[in-house]
Amino acid sequence: MNTTIRAIDARVYRAPIAQPVTTSFGVMRDRPALFVRVEDSDGRAGWGEAWCNFPSVGAEHRARLIDTVLAPLALGQPCDEPAAMFEMLSARTAVLALQSGEPGPLAQAIAGIDTALCDLAAQRAGLPLWRWLGGTSPAVRVYASGINPDAPEAMALRKQAEGHRAFKIKLGFGRATDLANLQRVRAALPPDAILCADANQAWTLDEALSIAEALTPFRLGWLEEPLRADTPWPQWQRLADACTTPLAGGENIAGHAAFEAAVQSGALAVVQPDLAKWGGLSGWMAVARAARAAGRRVCPHYLGGGIGLLASAHALAALGGDGLLEIDSNPNPLREAICGAVGAVHDGGIALGETPGLGLVPEAWAAIEGWRRPH
Repeated sequence: MNTTIRAIDARVYRAPIAQPVTTSFGVMRDRPALFVRVEDSDGRAGWGEAWCNFPSVGAEHRARLIDTVLAPLALGQPCDEPAAMFEMLSARTAVLALQSGEPGPLAQAIAGIDTALCDLAAQRAGLPLWRWLGGTSPAVRVYASGINPDAPEAMALRKQAEGHRAFKIKLGFGRATDLANLQRVRAALPPDAILCADANQAWTLDEALSIAEALTPFRLGWLEEPLRADTPWPQWQRLADACTTPLAGGENIAGHAAFEAAVQSGALAVVQPDLAKWGGLSGWMAVARAARAAGRRVCPHYLGGGIGLLASAHALAALGGDGLLEIDSNPNPLREAICGAVGAVHDGGIALGETPGLGLVPEAWAAIEGWRRPH
């Protein structure tokens, strides 16, 4: 008899922070998280996470979508094949997503459920998630992201002292500020340090073209989302042809067909799917393997709590290759308390363990319970 889904519990958390997190499109004044607990008919529980950073009510909204829309569809259904459940939930809510204009929030909520189901499946198999997904090594290379425009060299040096060897600075704050910050960070780090940059969709094509040549001396590993994610691929191709720095993107792409179009365009040297935004582990592994097969580098995007980060680490370990795991440099108690092995960076990398599933430490939940919020 197949194991079925007995309960789905969406849990909203909000942790206070002293310093807001600034991007080119918004400011986070606290750190939210939406963790999803799926319990099977044997009483075993798996965990996932849905993206919810923006707008500020995002976590509560997506939790209600799970409670009122997705859980009723999933309860009582078999949970032995997460990919099949992912496709069913996506298909059953496709028209609603169009009607409501909310394909993103629904996809993010489904992603959290899928990751929890994969965690469950790996636990039932008695395997760590990275091995259940087909990986052969627990080693993952990482990079420190989210380096803000205020004194970025100081943050980069702190992350270096913590074991990081690769770094990503935020751009999109004006040409003079961007270039000055790049200069300061590059000068502060060792010559062999990997330095990347993220413009968070801040530029038009003309603006990106005008700064492309100025980026060459900084030897960037990649330039992430210099254009809006919905910019037609011919414009991305034009920028790629004019820019010596490899282009990266993918966190705001959703769906198998959309990722296929991105890869086929040839504009992205680095593909960055976010498993908490779309796909969960099932969708992420599918598009990441296709991108790797096409010769692209895959580096998962991630900016959230500890469960999604840990899941991203397992996914990258399973994929193999030369990808880097994104670890946000800004304080986030909801990441730090429960990210497990990802919190132990040594010489630019981490090593996942052999605990079945995600490898979450049960006692870590006590550390964050005070930040749980009603929805």
